[in-house]
Amino acid sequence: MTNTKNRFAEGWDDARVRRVLEHYESQSDEQGLAEDEAAYESTTHTMMEVPVELVPRVRQLLAKHRNR
Repeated sequence: MTNTKNRFAEGWDDARVRRVLEHYESQSDEQGLAEDEAAYESTTHTMMEVPVELVPRVRQLLAKHRNR
């Protein structure tokens, strides 16, 4: 059996993951749908479909943008 350690993205830890899970698990279907719809109405961000093979490159570009 392999001993694996949980790894989190920078800024994330077990407590933060649990808070996010609690948020989504406690939502009604209607609340979840309203949250999803609000994300598509944002005037500062966009939702876009990206081919899986391009995700690493997109993440690099976003990181460069954040670090400006």
